[in-house]
Amino acid sequence: MKKILVVSALVIGAVAVHADQPMNPAPMESAPFQASLTPDISVHPKTTEIRGFAINVWGENPQSGLSLGIVNGSTGESRGLSWAVFNYDDSYTGVQWGLANYSKQSFKGWQGGIFFLPCFANVSDGTFTGLQEGMVNVSENFTGLQVGIVNYSKNLHGVQIGLANIAMNNGWFDQMPDKFAKGFPLFNWSF
Repeated sequence: MKKILVVSALVIGAVAVHADQPMNPAPMESAPFQASLTPDISVHPKTTEIRGFAINVWGENPQSGLSLGIVNGSTGESRGLSWAVFNYDDSYTGVQWGLANYSKQSFKGWQGGIFFLPCFANVSDGTFTGLQEGMVNVSENFTGLQVGIVNYSKNLHGVQIGLANIAMNNGWFDQMPDKFAKGFPLFNWSF
């Protein structure tokens, strides 16, 4: 019984110590605020994780919080809300609102536009889980809902709603581009 209590206490202690660690495994500096004209002309270097608020003309930091700007870049594992004309990231969890959004490795959340700002394009080269809403949505591996005029996914596990919906893992598109498949003008799905 004593062994179980000792092991349980050690496990709880280890979990409590690691729960406060940042998402990025490498030790790095962090700051609650960032202001930047470019990634190299800023209050903090671009390697500093911003845990709070960033206002950018063009910013590029790992982040955990709110980022407002013209161009918001997030490196490494980042999370939060990015609102800009153009957002880009390595790996992001949260919301990106902009006229164009790009995700390199993985994205979990919502990419699109808000209020009266339409999103022209969302592009995800890696794995995307969530909602993409824009005029053109492109994804390598997509799980969730794409809403737009043109929706394309190489590997879709979800639903597409738009005028042109293409899921390359859907049997209709097996012989593309040699033979043009019948289109799905309003809905498309693959699970």
